[in-house]
Amino acid sequence: GGSRPLPGQEVSVKVLGALEDGGLVERDPRLIFVPGHGDVVQALELGVPTMQPGEVSFFLAAFPYAYGRPGSREPDVPPEAPLLFEVTLLEVRDGPDPQPLPPAVRLRLGSQRRERGNFHFARGDFAAALRSYRLSLRALDGPTTAPPGPEEEEELREQRVKCLNNCAAAELKLGRVEEALAACEAALRISPDNSRALLRRGQLLAEQGRDAEAALILRKALELDPANKVIHTELSRLAKRQSPSSST
Repeated sequence: GGSRPLPGQEVSVKVLGALEDGGLVERDPRLIFVPGHGDVVQALELGVPTMQPGEVSFFLAAFPYAYGRPGSREPDVPPEAPLLFEVTLLEVRDGPDPQPLPPAVRLRLGSQRRERGNFHFARGDFAAALRSYRLSLRALDGPTTAPPGPEEEEELREQRVKCLNNCAAAELKLGRVEEALAACEAALRISPDNSRALLRRGQLLAEQGRDAEAALILRKALELDPANKVIHTELSRLAKRQSPSSST
């Protein structure tokens, strides 16, 4: 019925996913994704590019290619569960990223990819999470068909800051302190009063022994979020480290 999806193209599929006992756990009449971007389970990432538009395929996925060892809460998949997917390839089209798109579509793509990053992060796959967060940023920063309105501009800004904060968290989990610090600083260039980015930047500076800079950043974070116990703890730790008694 047509050519198979090429790298970078976007696909629309109808998906049903069932457990071995026949229980239906996943039903999506129109799932849209770009194979290779990590937005779906590996069974679909690997299987859909072998299909042609209009084709119906069945993929029996061992748990590493479905929802992994921990399973999933949404959809409700038990740990180490294999799944049978029935997939219909509905449409293949050029990927959205290079194309000018309406701001609302950019926001939808960015949110979808950030949520997928959160899914990977919760499962401990921090490299996959970071990849999804970067793809989210790419969607949010892509060309638009028209200038965003004030509300859309504000939402785009907030989404970028959330993604950059999430990038910093994933970089930290991967042991890349300099990259995490750079992500925090990028978030603060967009939103200088973002308390989450300020807190993490202060923590990272303290880890590097830059106590005076860290204290300034953390005090600013405390002014913005005075009830935050983590900020109080970090400032107390810095104060103890800088006190004369702690050095004797």
